[in-house]
Amino acid sequence: MWWKILLFLAMSALIVLSYVTPMPQKQIGEASRIFYYHIPQAWICVVAFAMSMVFSIRYLRSHNIGEDDKAVVAARLGFVFCLLATITGSIFARVTWGSFWNWDPRETSIFILLLIYGAYFALRGAVEIEEKRASLSAVYSIFAFVTVPFLIFVVPRIVPSLHPEDSIVDENLKFTMGPTVRTIFFSSLALFTGLYFWMFNLARRIQRVQRIRLEKEI
Repeated sequence: MWWKILLFLAMSALIVLSYVTPMPQKQIGEASRIFYYHIPQAWICVVAFAMSMVFSIRYLRSHNIGEDDKAVVAARLGFVFCLLATITGSIFARVTWGSFWNWDPRETSIFILLLIYGAYFALRGAVEIEEKRASLSAVYSIFAFVTVPFLIFVVPRIVPSLHPEDSIVDENLKFTMGPTVRTIFFSSLALFTGLYFWMFNLARRIQRVQRIRLEKEI
């Protein structure tokens, strides 16, 4: 329980510090503060989808339905954080570019990613037999994750974009952030990661209870 309290206090401190310290990028202005939330959300999206792929591989090897349960929990959380990254990115776009949506390469790539994983959930909903559903969705999850690094990291960097290119490092791989901004940013990454794993474990416990109840009914 103590670590949950610590996580809550740390997240609260992060929110306060993100607004009382100097803005990360003066040329962008106050809107640049969303940087502390937008990038960690996109990071968790990648972590969650990667975990879904790993659990899917483990399911195909063992045919243990528990691995499929873990895969779908990770995919759900990844979809939520991907959606949050899309929303915060749209807010940033509205302030800096004058429109919530501009079909910028980064916006387009994350939209495609949402469609890909939306299809994953549609697939699961369309198959009634549990073993078949788990097998099909596991294979889909593996192929779906292949697109994640390409859409998140590659496409936005090979196509001209309105998105800031030097938010974290420059072309020489040197940090462009000052010490204060760097501390808050990496703290945000760590705290969002901790929040994700807490949510994952909580969802897994709920899932196990639901499965036990279902087995008793059968």
